[in-house]
Amino acid sequence: MRRLTDKDIAEMIGADFTPDDNDTRKRVRGELKLSRRIPKPTPTPSHVTLDLHMHTIEQAWAEIMEIAQSGTKEAKIITGASGILKVKFQDWVRDSVLSPYIVSCTPLNNGSFTVRFRKLS
Repeated sequence: MRRLTDKDIAEMIGADFTPDDNDTRKRVRGELKLSRRIPKPTPTPSHVTLDLHMHTIEQAWAEIMEIAQSGTKEAKIITGASGILKVKFQDWVRDSVLSPYIVSCTPLNNGSFTVRFRKLS
């Protein structure tokens, strides 16, 4: 059986044929700007601070759950000394879908908590 050449293939497909090589691949990647389109993953920070002042209950819940699910190991969460978020946060830590993510929750002062998260898969 005869081995096909680049010329044979070009005649069969009826178009310009460019053999697959590194130069072609580099040129196409450069034209498509693939290095800019595929973002590099950003590492998850091990510690974050979340200030919940001026947040609604829904906003606070969404941000806390985002941190819990992100893989962050520890967070300082500032709820404020008075108000509904301080009470709600303590309830969420004890009795909500957030509680399985939490290893420990320690009060820092009257309106701040240090929360250690476990990684759930």
